Amino acid sequence: MPSHLSADRPAGQPPGRGPVDTLITQTRRLKGDVDAVRRDAQDDGSDPQGRWQRALCDLALHQLDDLHAHLAQLRDGPTSEAENAQAPAPAPGAAPAAHRDALIGPVGSAEWNLLTDEAVWSAELYRILGRDPAAPPLTLDELPSLVVEEDRRTLTAMVTDCLVDARPIDGEFRVVRPDGVVRAVHMMGEPVVDADGSTCAMWAVLRDVSDLRRGRQEVSETQESLRRHRRAARTEHRLTAEVQEAVLPPGRGALRLPRRGPSCLDLSARHLPADANSPIGGDWYDALELSDGETLLSVGDLTGHGPAVASTMAMMLGALRGMAMAGTRPAQLLSWLNQLLDANAQPALGSAVCCRYLPDRRTLLWAQAGHPAPLLFRDGTGRRLTSPDGVLLGATPGAVYGQAEETLEVGDLLLLHTDGLLPGGAPADPDRLLGLAPRLNGAPTAQDCVRMVVEECGERGREDDACVLVARVPAPDRPLTS
Repeated sequence: MPSHLSADRPAGQPPGRGPVDTLITQTRRLKGDVDAVRRDAQDDGSDPQGRWQRALCDLALHQLDDLHAHLAQLRDGPTSEAENAQAPAPAPGAAPAAHRDALIGPVGSAEWNLLTDEAVWSAELYRILGRDPAAPPLTLDELPSLVVEEDRRTLTAMVTDCLVDARPIDGEFRVVRPDGVVRAVHMMGEPVVDADGSTCAMWAVLRDVSDLRRGRQEVSETQESLRRHRRAARTEHRLTAEVQEAVLPPGRGALRLPRRGPSCLDLSARHLPADANSPIGGDWYDALELSDGETLLSVGDLTGHGPAVASTMAMMLGALRGMAMAGTRPAQLLSWLNQLLDANAQPALGSAVCCRYLPDRRTLLWAQAGHPAPLLFRDGTGRRLTSPDGVLLGATPGAVYGQAEETLEVGDLLLLHTDGLLPGGAPADPDRLLGLAPRLNGAPTAQDCVRMVVEECGERGREDDACVLVARVPAPDRPLTS
């Protein structure tokens, strides 16, 4: 009859933590019941049937111990590196403990009489060792001939300890069957003593644990693969963060331009990283005072994550700054960035907004490549600027980008951002940002405006990076605050 725990569960569905905890509790209860049966079996060591029953109870307890350990691992997940480092290492040459390794497998029994040099094997033991049932069972002296050479010393030591020091046998070795197949065998046994305390016989239960060894090896290899992946992911995350930190302007506070005059912009920006377990993307922002007194403002985002994307982002940002310094206008600048990304050895797509502010006329020239348009806030209200034509960078070779012009007024506030500003991976809602207009209107600095935007959108819980940049046009006679 199927278990009531699995009767209503769809096939192929992994168990949740609750059902696994239930199985662990049932395993503990079953271990107690088996242990009670073992204690009730009154065996004085003289009855072979009683020894056999006690051995089976011991094996059942060991099997339940291992089942409990595997269920705990299923519940808790793979062992962490720290846990592995704290776990005691097995002694060199020591056999694995039975309570960790004895799982389902063929089991046979044997008894060796030391006085008559006779041996008795069960039929299952013949099958485990691949021996002809018509052949006589091997004596203790002959048994090592089946064992691989590397493990013979282990078997000899276990048998010697049992016969000389009356120690129970609990260990493992490999045997080579006549067909050449190597099998792993776990052996448990005890000496049989006569009335004067001398060892007169030895009995043992042998279990074929080859399939268990293979399964444990696969689990071990999988865990090692997971650990390597985690180490690589941490290294990749660190390298990406270092590249990003090296090329982006400071991510908190006001952005300081070297020659800030009374007509310069009040600037502030934030880079909002993804959650700690999420990979770092290719979002960027930039504010650069150009040699002619104009200011370059840009935000952008490259598809993908990791060091390769971060290095491409650094290349794009360097090219953008160099071309802007040479006087390139936003539309032409995006066209050349598109060619650069298209010719890059690592194909990628990107979106961007590029603005050039002319302070003498308070004019904003801007272009976009598949990116959300800047938001303009004036006198307590806000609107989204009408986007000129522009496709994603790297999407179409030879793409042509349109350019728009916007005249700004004293007190105007410009907000540029990348997608992913809202937590949960949702695209930034312009209406939600535009709803901040009354609050932004009363903010004394651009830095305060950025703080309000971050408070509205949330600083954590993102699946991807995001950037926000605020530029405000101050009055000519009003000093900029940092």
